[in-house]
Amino acid sequence: MLLTLVYFAAFTYVVHASKVPTKPNIIFIVSDDHGYQDAGFRGSDILTPNMDRLAKEGVILDRHYVMPQCSPTRASLMSGRYPIRTGFWKGNIKPTEEWGLNLNETTIPEMLKRNGYATHAVGKWHVGFYTYDHTPAKRGFDTFLGCYLGSQGYFSHKNSKNYDMREEYIDKRGRLVDNIRYDLEDKYNTDIFTKRAIDIISKHNKDEKSLFLYLAYTSPHAPLQVPADKYEKYTSHMVGETTGRRKFAAMVSVMDEGIGEVVDALDQYGLRDNTIIVFTSDNGALVGGKGSNYPFRGGKISLFEGGVRSLSFVNSPLLEVTGYTNKHLHHVVDWFTTFQYLAGDQTHQVKKPQLPLDGYNIWSSISRNISSGRQEVLLNMRESDHVKAFNIETIPAPEDSLIENAEYQPSRLDAKNDEFFVLIWNNWKLLTGSYVVQGWGPKYPLAQSLSLSTDDLGRNVENTTMLFNLESDPREERNVASSNMDVVQRMLRRQSEYKANMTLIYHRYKSSAGKTGVWRPWREHEH
Repeated sequence: MLLTLVYFAAFTYVVHASKVPTKPNIIFIVSDDHGYQDAGFRGSDILTPNMDRLAKEGVILDRHYVMPQCSPTRASLMSGRYPIRTGFWKGNIKPTEEWGLNLNETTIPEMLKRNGYATHAVGKWHVGFYTYDHTPAKRGFDTFLGCYLGSQGYFSHKNSKNYDMREEYIDKRGRLVDNIRYDLEDKYNTDIFTKRAIDIISKHNKDEKSLFLYLAYTSPHAPLQVPADKYEKYTSHMVGETTGRRKFAAMVSVMDEGIGEVVDALDQYGLRDNTIIVFTSDNGALVGGKGSNYPFRGGKISLFEGGVRSLSFVNSPLLEVTGYTNKHLHHVVDWFTTFQYLAGDQTHQVKKPQLPLDGYNIWSSISRNISSGRQEVLLNMRESDHVKAFNIETIPAPEDSLIENAEYQPSRLDAKNDEFFVLIWNNWKLLTGSYVVQGWGPKYPLAQSLSLSTDDLGRNVENTTMLFNLESDPREERNVASSNMDVVQRMLRRQSEYKANMTLIYHRYKSSAGKTGVWRPWREHEH
């Protein structure tokens, strides 16, 4: 029942009758290295009509924070816990690293499965695979089709000459089946993932179970690869843009096309009325790459807004208020707690102990445009005494071109001597310690005349404290630490409290030499 219509700008603010979702279907879509401005509803010239419609008819999340890299965001989503608790504060998992999301962590699919959900994962995993127990079918998903690693050739499905496209499930005898899908070689992975998602929706029995579908596209993460016909279809209007920018744009548009097809499938098979669609990027676009985080400072690997303030929205008939931009504070860890509420989970009845969660239930915040009660977000911290290195073997240089081996590129969050603490409290943001400082990109950053300096791309500063008022200075241009030392001191006091919850990390590496052409787990059990 429609109660109120209020028109403003290009949006229609709509208030619906109050609804209490009952174990809704959840479609959680993640894009990869996707800039804050890289969608039509954010003012981009990239063609994203499906995302635009879903965002404008739903709720745009203006202050939805993620981590500055792929693995930490995904681990935070899956566990509902800050990276300081899971160990992902150290950055991305490398392909050869003997480490992953700890097995004592309860994941979203595990929680939803115990509440009667069918759970399926499609796309990028990237939270560890050195044992089969760390892989998706052993972490709560009924099925998985996708890649273990953080990047691959979009047609070859290879990283460092090793193939990484597989289908996983647990058979009727309780055995894990890991089926390497060589038949998908030369097929574009964005299309593979979309087709699989549609297949899952078409076969889902809505009368028996609710559906949780985790659709984690690798697009538009490097390498920049897209079918030739889609390149022409989606970028003919981008006169004057570089080839790289146009490839990036086409990759986003192909993903958008897939999202539209997934939504059409929800309608076709009668699931849409009881479905919540969440979309978020895992981090900002890489500064100096082909994406845009305008108007914010920095990008991927940095803790400035361009790296951690994600492109996000929610769309659902179950929302009470739609057609607006939500400016309340949210973090990716909040989704575990929110889905726990929507599923009616009873933690006291479960066998596996639930570790302390860091999230807030943000359903009412999004559905009704009210505060969730969250006043603080820990963006990250690093303490060198929480890293212990041993069993480190030489990692050979990649044999393929660098563009096919993004995983081997150095990550500044992994720099051994960096110690930092970055916290948001209401509208204040504090950065202190040694961290990556990046500059600002223009609205359309990739014209051929653009030249980026070393400072634009990022430089490390040591023992530096910055404080920004994000309400008056969202671009983080004015450091006001010296005139607000009371705020600085109050926020710094939280550092020792967070440090008490940090997880010691062991760096373990194994040489990729000896791989047989396929990325597979190489240890039987967790250390």
